[in-house]
Amino acid sequence: MPALSRTASFWTAAAVAGLALWASGAPTVVYPLYARAWDLAPSTTTLIFAVYPLVLIPVLLLFGNLSDVLGRRVVMLLGLGVLALGSLAFALADSLGWVLVGRGLMGVGVGLSLSPATAAVAELEPSGRAGRAGSVTTTATATGLALATLVGGALVQHAPAPRHLTFVVLGGVTLGTAVLVAFLPRTGGPAAERWRPRRPHVPRGARRLFSAGTLAIAGAYALGAVYLALGAQIAHDLVGSTDALVSGAVISVSAVVIGAVALLARDLAPRRALVLGPPAALAGLGLLVLAASTHSMAGFLASSVVGGAGYSLLFSGGLGLVTASAPAHHRAGVLSAAYTVGYLVQALAALGLGLVATGAGLLRALEVGTPAVGLLALVAAALAVGRRPAPVGRV
Repeated sequence: MPALSRTASFWTAAAVAGLALWASGAPTVVYPLYARAWDLAPSTTTLIFAVYPLVLIPVLLLFGNLSDVLGRRVVMLLGLGVLALGSLAFALADSLGWVLVGRGLMGVGVGLSLSPATAAVAELEPSGRAGRAGSVTTTATATGLALATLVGGALVQHAPAPRHLTFVVLGGVTLGTAVLVAFLPRTGGPAAERWRPRRPHVPRGARRLFSAGTLAIAGAYALGAVYLALGAQIAHDLVGSTDALVSGAVISVSAVVIGAVALLARDLAPRRALVLGPPAALAGLGLLVLAASTHSMAGFLASSVVGGAGYSLLFSGGLGLVTASAPAHHRAGVLSAAYTVGYLVQALAALGLGLVATGAGLLRALEVGTPAVGLLALVAAALAVGRRPAPVGRV
């Protein structure tokens, strides 16, 4: 079977990473519909969001190194297959139980596909620079988030079956991407090696580098949890938007900014990105609190712009550091370990914010979440600035 060219393979792997974040964000603009249809509290809608990382985490822990042995292509195809099943469950959902099943399947699918896709982007990047590969992955994931909220918002507001059609579209895109992945060249570990779950190995001299990158990814994911788990509800309840397309478009601005900043900063050393990321993340959340307090759509838009820049710098910088710390023959396993921490923090953030929002209101949840996200980002920056030069990549 003929394989795609190196360039086409590089962008196909990036597309799989983007699709993973599309799946993560697909229910965002549908949450208010679930809440109204089934009389759900904020703690329940954030539970729907949190099921995804809670299922994804054990998949990453058990199968994070699977593509280091079987190859990236096979594991990505397996993940995309499960992701398509999750989309189907959402498309058929007529109760909360079906939604939770669909969310869980999406967690399994992304858990299988995201790490090998990220590793393949790093391996197929022509210049071999960890920073540029991280920027491209960040841009791809931002594109996925933008499509989730824009396409979802348009379909919810202007198409029939608003709780279902967006997931039919996602399932179709997933199957189309799987066709391209089937033509990827083999990358990954030796086929003769037997797979077994194993603890990711990070060289002793690169562990501080890995820790800084992992905390930065966790900070970005916690910031993302605020917008993805509560963003549409904040827009509806506090800002006063009643148009799902408008709310989705404003949330998507954050994703567009994430991608734009990642491209503009593609030559920025990951360590420098982690110095610039925390102030932007804190400023973005501060603007979100202000927008919610004053019921300002303009403030909500400004928050999406500034917060998107902070997310981009944290995630691309963190991913660059983790990639630089990973031995080539264990790259997917090390990346999975970083993603595991990131998604665990995201799940805890979503559940915690939901409980606070249910008990004390959405605004109070934002006031509690802002310093917690900021602390994660600042610790990551402190570790990155204080580390010695890494043995691999440009940091």
